[in-house]
Amino acid sequence: MRRKKQSRLGQVPTANGGITRAAYDLASRADIKLEPLLKAAGLTVGQATSADARIDVERQITFLNLVAQSLRDEFLGIRLATPIDLRELGLLYYVMASSETLGDALRRVSRYSTLQNEGVHITYREGKDLSVSFEYFGVARQADRHQIEFFVTLVLRICRELTGLDLTPSRIRLVHHRARLPPTPTIGKLFGGDVRFDCRVDDITFPKSVARAPVLRADPYLNLLTVRYCDEALAQRPHRSTAWRLKVENAMAPLLPHGRPQIEEISKRLGVSPRTLARRLASEKTNFNAVLDTLRRDLAERYLQERNVPISEVAWLLGYQEPSAFNHAFRRWTGTTPKRARAAVGRRAGLQPA
Repeated sequence: MRRKKQSRLGQVPTANGGITRAAYDLASRADIKLEPLLKAAGLTVGQATSADARIDVERQITFLNLVAQSLRDEFLGIRLATPIDLRELGLLYYVMASSETLGDALRRVSRYSTLQNEGVHITYREGKDLSVSFEYFGVARQADRHQIEFFVTLVLRICRELTGLDLTPSRIRLVHHRARLPPTPTIGKLFGGDVRFDCRVDDITFPKSVARAPVLRADPYLNLLTVRYCDEALAQRPHRSTAWRLKVENAMAPLLPHGRPQIEEISKRLGVSPRTLARRLASEKTNFNAVLDTLRRDLAERYLQERNVPISEVAWLLGYQEPSAFNHAFRRWTGTTPKRARAAVGRRAGLQPA
C-alpha cells in the first residue's frame, strides 16, 4: 500500500504547509499531544515545523480536522487566519501588495495561488460583480472545512489591508455545511451579512467598483520584479493530473442537498459525455453509483459528529428524501443506525447523548 502512494507522489497536489504549521503551533501551546495526530494524518514533526517542507494537501486537511477535534474548535480555519501576518505569504503577498489596484492584486492571486497550494485553484472574474472563486483540484472538497475558511478569511483580510478600506463582501457562498459563523462582531463585519452554506460553489462576491480601489503601497518596479519571479516559479511546477473519482466527488458534493445527482448532470459539469465519464471511472475500477455511495457514507460519518445537526437534516444533506432511506443505507454501510453511531461518537468524546 505504501509503495502505491509513493508511485503517485508526482500527481499529489502539495501546499507550502503554512496552515499546518500554524495549527501545529496552536495545538502545541494548548498542550495537545501532537504525535498521534501527525501519525494519523501521515505527517512528520519535520514537515509540521519546517518552513521549507511542502505537504500533501489531503494530509494538511486531515491534520486540520484532527487538530480542530482535539481543540474542540469548530472554527479553527478562521481562528488561524485572523491574526496571521500577511507577509508570511511571502512572494505571493508582495506581488499583490505592489499591484496598482485591488483588481490587479486579485488577478495576481488567481494566477499564482497554486505556488502556495496546488490543490485549490483561485479564479478572479469581473462581470456585473467582482468574484473570487475557489475550485478544488485533485483533492476531495467534501473533506475540507477549515482550510477553505482559512483561505476566505485571508482573502477578505488582504482586500482590506491592501486598500486601507473597510471592505465588506456582498455575498459569500461555501460548499460545506455549517449552521453559523462565529458570533463575534469582528467576524460579522469581515464576512458581511450574506454568508451561505451548502452551496454549489465556493466564492466571494464584491461590488464591481471595488476592483478599481488603489493599493496603498503600489510599486510598479517591485511588481515587475515579483511577477517575473512568480512566472519563473510557476513554470518550474509540474503539471498535475487528478483522478476522475475525485472530480466526480467534487462535482457531486454540492448537489446532494438538492437530490440524487445524475450522471448526465455531472458529466456535463465535467465537460465529457456520460459514456466517457463511465469509461474513465471504469478505468479506475469504480462506477458512478459506487462513487456516490462512498461519498454519502463519508459525509454521513462527518455530519454525525456535529451534534447540533439533526439526523433528519443529515439525511437531507445527503440527498435522501426520507430519513428512513438514510437509516437503511447507513445500516448497510456500518451495520448500525445513525442514532447509535452518533451516541458512540459522543461517548468517545466524553459527551452526554444528545
